[in-house]
Amino acid sequence: MSNSSSITHFLLLPFPGTRQLQLLHFCLFLAIYLAALLGNGLIITTIAWDHHLHTPMYFFLLNLALTDLGAISTTVPKSMTNSLRDTKDISYAGCVLQIFFFIFLIGAEISLLTIMSYDCYIAICRPLHYETLLGSRFCVHVAAAAWACGALNALLHTANTFSLPLCQGNAVDQFFCEIPQILKLSCSTSYLRELWLILVSASLGFLCFVLIVVSYVQIFRAVLRIPSQQGRHKAFATCLPHLAVVSLFTSTGIFACFKPSSISSPSLDLVASVLYSVVPPAVNPLIYSLRNQELKAALSKLILGYSRKQ
Repeated sequence: MSNSSSITHFLLLPFPGTRQLQLLHFCLFLAIYLAALLGNGLIITTIAWDHHLHTPMYFFLLNLALTDLGAISTTVPKSMTNSLRDTKDISYAGCVLQIFFFIFLIGAEISLLTIMSYDCYIAICRPLHYETLLGSRFCVHVAAAAWACGALNALLHTANTFSLPLCQGNAVDQFFCEIPQILKLSCSTSYLRELWLILVSASLGFLCFVLIVVSYVQIFRAVLRIPSQQGRHKAFATCLPHLAVVSLFTSTGIFACFKPSSISSPSLDLVASVLYSVVPPAVNPLIYSLRNQELKAALSKLILGYSRKQ
């Protein structure tokens, strides 16, 4: 038995199988990670470079790409390194930082998705008041609030989790450090404090989800009142990428949290964690770039301009 003061490192759950399968996992994660780096990096660069995209919608999209880039960089590189070196170790400090940054970035992403749904609502339901309601100062303030809320939430969870005495070993049954897995190592009833914090955070996340649903109910009602089919198609094209990203984010998160215990297994838990932590950051740029003509046009100009300079 050990306690938290004597733990210097944790043991992450490796991807099961032979050495060849571990190397396959490394290659798969490397491909996904590079795709996420390329996709989110291009979105950030294109929006920052093209002044025509300096609007509230693209400003929030840039922030969303930053959270996706940070979230996947928090978990995937360490897992790839462990697979390549055939090890399971992560330092105590590394585990603390993983939990802090992952919660921070996921919390900021939930807030940003909620803000982006409000942006869609104003653009479609109150277009004449768009510039008034979504001025540059307002956008900067709400984006800063989203990042600050994510940081505060992460700080509270991380500090509370690692203040608990840990006496159930140091094996984390996940491919990255995760609060529920750390709580399983606790031998004190004080872990109930962290459960209450998780409940409060889950309630706030549910509130964000409700606000997104309410926004889209109003959006769909407004779109269906548009007389022309072309107008309805244009309005749907404005919000469908965001709706697809929200659906991917919530569906993978809900599956990971509420999958039936009767079908739960280490392998399934591993797959579920990959779905909610790795897949959305890699797929989100593809969703936005495929449906957004302005972004595709700006990206083409950026690539052509760079090619001519070469």
